[in-house]
Amino acid sequence: MANIDSHSTSNVNDCKIITLKRVALPEAGNYSAVQNTPPFPFNVRRIYYLYDLPSDTERGGHSHYTEQRLIVAVAGSFDVTVDDGKNRRTFHLDRPYRALYIPAGIWRTIDNFSAASVCLALASNTFDEADYVRDYNLFLQLTASK
Repeated sequence: MANIDSHSTSNVNDCKIITLKRVALPEAGNYSAVQNTPPFPFNVRRIYYLYDLPSDTERGGHSHYTEQRLIVAVAGSFDVTVDDGKNRRTFHLDRPYRALYIPAGIWRTIDNFSAASVCLALASNTFDEADYVRDYNLFLQLTASK
């Protein structure tokens, strides 16, 4: 069964922006690569992306028992609000070389999508519905010991 310790120990200050390496190519733009090496905080097991999102859409609305995530605005911009059950913090992502690290046990919502935005998510786990906490009241119970 999933470990609930992450909900009682994680806090919004554990969420941080990681600057990915940028390489400028003369007359050919820029690129950034993600590798399972520092400063990357975990080995990637799943990659997915969200796109064609209406500006008034809200995504996320869950936490994880064990999964860690890195969120990147590869195009456009959006806001990610993280919540540890006691405190909230909002990050505005708008650069493809800036990634938001979200540890396990943190509730997240993503909204305020600009036109043509693309949200890339890199996850430490393969998809497992049992790892999700989708009920905010349950999340508050899991974080109550903080």
